Amino acid sequence: MNIKQILNTAVGGYSLSKILSALVTLLVCLIAVRLIMKVVTRLLSRMQKVNERLQKVIRTSVKVLLYVLTVIITAEALGFNTSSLTALLSVLTLGITLAAEDILGNVAGGLVILSSHPFALGDFIEAGGTSGTVREIGLNHTKLETANGQMILMPNKDLSKIINYTVLGRRRIVRTVTASYDAPTETVMTACMEAVEATANILPDPAPAVHLTDYGASSIEYTIYCWCTVENYWPAYHSINEKLRDTFAKHNVEMTYDHLNVHILDK
Repeated sequence: MNIKQILNTAVGGYSLSKILSALVTLLVCLIAVRLIMKVVTRLLSRMQKVNERLQKVIRTSVKVLLYVLTVIITAEALGFNTSSLTALLSVLTLGITLAAEDILGNVAGGLVILSSHPFALGDFIEAGGTSGTVREIGLNHTKLETANGQMILMPNKDLSKIINYTVLGRRRIVRTVTASYDAPTETVMTACMEAVEATANILPDPAPAVHLTDYGASSIEYTIYCWCTVENYWPAYHSINEKLRDTFAKHNVEMTYDHLNVHILDK
């Protein structure tokens, strides 16, 4: 038995030329992967709108794809039927996609958030009927801290309609209050404005305003509009509530409430 036959037996019947060819192919592929990753990293570093976390995800995804292609190309160089391998990978990919549909939807939503920047850490937002301060932005979910101190994990695919209260640097306070029909409109509006003026951290621009907004069954509704900075929203909102009671009492304005009047008639 000559050396070539011994080598063929040792490698399970594959010819030495095929093995050498596969090794060379593998080496070339690995060099190509390294060069391509350098180019991808350089291109991503020039994209200032793509943050570091999203860059890491893109690099990892490209690297995994390139390594899968390297395995397929190397297997083909050894003489494997890569069509069956490709079909197997396709079936596995389809199965994983169906099993992880929600996860992939969340990841896609996370990529959109990380690339478009609709909000940032520390912003107060409202989405999916939930409002809170953004504490963490991940690929799968976003963590919100609500005003009552609860931590909520919002799936990224549910963050379709987002209201960002922080991005403008100010937030509007809208407070409705009812008064008796017996109270003159100007007197009620004056009492409301005095409550706003007595509240700290209310911005002068846009100017506060009070409007008559509705005629109820037993009361008239007035709405107060004013602005404050985002961090002062809740203190200012509660302060207005407290001041309204004092200013209404000062101007003898009755705050209405639901009640039932019973009249007894003598026959």
